[in-house]
Amino acid sequence: MKLSVDQAIRKAATLAAKGQKAEAATIYRDVLQRFPANKRALDGIRELEPPVPDANALLNRGNALQQERRFEEAIAAYDLALRLKPDFMEAHNNRGNALKSLGRLEEALAAYDMVIRLAPDLAIAHFNRGFTLKDMHRLEESIASYDEAIRLKPDLAEAHLNRGNVLRSLKSLEAAIASYDRALRIRPDYADVHSNRGFALQELGLLDEAVAAYDRAIRLSPGSVGAYNNRGSALQEMQRPVEAIESYAMALRLKPDFGGALVQMLHQKALICDWDISAEAIDFRSLDAAGVAIPPTHMLALRDDPALHLDLARAWANSQATLSAPAVLKAAPQSGKLRIGYFSADYYDHATMFLMARLFELHDKDQFEIHAFSYGPDRQDGMRRRLVEAVDHFHDVRTMSDPDVAQLARRSGIDVAVDLKGYTLGTRSSIFAYRAAPVQISYLGYPGSMGADFIDYIIADGVLVPPESRQFYSEKVIYLPHSYQVNDDQRLVPTGVCERSAFGLPAEGFVFCCFNNNYKIHAPEFDIWMRLLRQVEGSVLWLFEANEWAKANLRKEAAVRGVDPDRLVFAPKVSQGEHLARHACADLFLDTFNYNAHTTTSDALWSGLPIVTRAGKSFAARVAASLLGAIGLPELVTETEADYQGLALGLATDPARLLAIKAKLAANRLTAPLFDSRRFARDIEAAYVLAYRRAQNGLLPDHIQVPAS
Repeated sequence: MKLSVDQAIRKAATLAAKGQKAEAATIYRDVLQRFPANKRALDGIRELEPPVPDANALLNRGNALQQERRFEEAIAAYDLALRLKPDFMEAHNNRGNALKSLGRLEEALAAYDMVIRLAPDLAIAHFNRGFTLKDMHRLEESIASYDEAIRLKPDLAEAHLNRGNVLRSLKSLEAAIASYDRALRIRPDYADVHSNRGFALQELGLLDEAVAAYDRAIRLSPGSVGAYNNRGSALQEMQRPVEAIESYAMALRLKPDFGGALVQMLHQKALICDWDISAEAIDFRSLDAAGVAIPPTHMLALRDDPALHLDLARAWANSQATLSAPAVLKAAPQSGKLRIGYFSADYYDHATMFLMARLFELHDKDQFEIHAFSYGPDRQDGMRRRLVEAVDHFHDVRTMSDPDVAQLARRSGIDVAVDLKGYTLGTRSSIFAYRAAPVQISYLGYPGSMGADFIDYIIADGVLVPPESRQFYSEKVIYLPHSYQVNDDQRLVPTGVCERSAFGLPAEGFVFCCFNNNYKIHAPEFDIWMRLLRQVEGSVLWLFEANEWAKANLRKEAAVRGVDPDRLVFAPKVSQGEHLARHACADLFLDTFNYNAHTTTSDALWSGLPIVTRAGKSFAARVAASLLGAIGLPELVTETEADYQGLALGLATDPARLLAIKAKLAANRLTAPLFDSRRFARDIEAAYVLAYRRAQNGLLPDHIQVPAS
């Protein structure tokens, strides 16, 4: 029996509710054949058949998901839209944005390229392409994309800003500032431009102008964490530590987990010997979970923790990497001299040159061709002239970008590139990311691992990096046979009777001294020093005077520990010759713990002054032990704070014992390896040859022990 229309529709609805959609659809179609306008049948069949997808609706869904940071789901929505409408420009563009947010940069770039094929004159597509290329470290291409975006839309201030940022990465600082200035002509109140412009001015050494730019950024955007942090950095360079601390503190109030600002602030506090915050209790690895790396350099003095040093160095290297050159350069068969390139910003009257100068003169020029690449100030002083005369080729590369410097090194045929800076002030480590030479070595400037896959070796010795500590270095270790530290055996120490009164020292009484920079001094060693002053009647502590705030704080800390502040005597900065000469007025040098005396140790030993040290765990905390071993005085190396205090007290209260140590030092000074510059030159040359030979043979870097010469 044929069902009525009402019965048929009810039956179809029941079947649909049970999931029997095909049967229900058949009934609805049968009704519609008889009654094409039946609304109930039309509505029923519409509910059974899914709606035809709409590309615009899918685009909107993808955009909403992207705003919620649900990037994978957003991409899926864009993909559906593009199946329906393959030339849907907006979907390609927004899909690229989502891919970029996920770090899928190659795919993002392909999406933006598709947008440009569909709409070649769309400025924002070229802008997005430039942004992606910058993150891919394809910096020259990034600039070209920004240039095209600006050609199409000259008033796109963001493009001028980002173009300036890329130029700054390339160290084209004047050009970067010109881009920032163009952005500010379009948008004078653009806070980010003022802040980034300040950064470029700071890198040019125009610190007053940099601070003014940061101040302008902060006035326009009071919540600008980066501007406060960078302002602190500029004030730090201007040696205005108290103001720098205030600026870093403001950045931390705005972003409490800002590890970079915290470490910089702690370093500034250390510079003025303000110990109200202990770095020992801070979990630095938990800071900046968003991925903002912590500068590793200052941590060397804040914590003796080589595992932490390596973790921070790796994170920093990854954040700073600008690789756009082949990761490996093939070592050519050696024909003729081995070309060594030394890279530094410190080719002037600087601690690095005080140590290195004689090595440059002693290199075997029959076997080696020596190049010096200078990206620091052009100070025409005695050390600079001495260097230029000693090397075969001197390259002033201050105005060149990092990739251009690396390219110059490759054109010059450099076989072994030696980074004398590491991550210290003025670093240009990205030169090595672009591969300046087949073999790249970190030496002398940075006492720790750089955590970078583009540095093959670190030069050390068995005291600095014992085998069990290799795990804390991303580099392979080249072990020199004695000490890692180069020295200049031609340095003159002015002779004559040292008049203590000329330095504010008492005529009688024992003089402990520490000429380390004040930031290396922390409460644990200072506690010991004050106990020594209380135990050794009439003694004084002679310290380097880095700044007025440190002097005041150290005097205050002495009083807190029950010591008359007048028993602290401060030594101002003087010329190298005067500094070496005044060591004769001291009786015993007391070393710092986390960051030993480095050049300062060799200064003391060269001047005939013994030094008591405590060997720590990290590279920076073991240098004095290395140097004392190389001059034949391992008995001045201790392992614990108690032994350190006991040895210092024993030497201060037993004149004969101290005299015997000084006599041994005097006898060893010109015979032991530490100050044998010629022997050191042969050892480090052997290191370069062995490292390069591995590369020539197609072998990966490995630990190398240089045999004793």
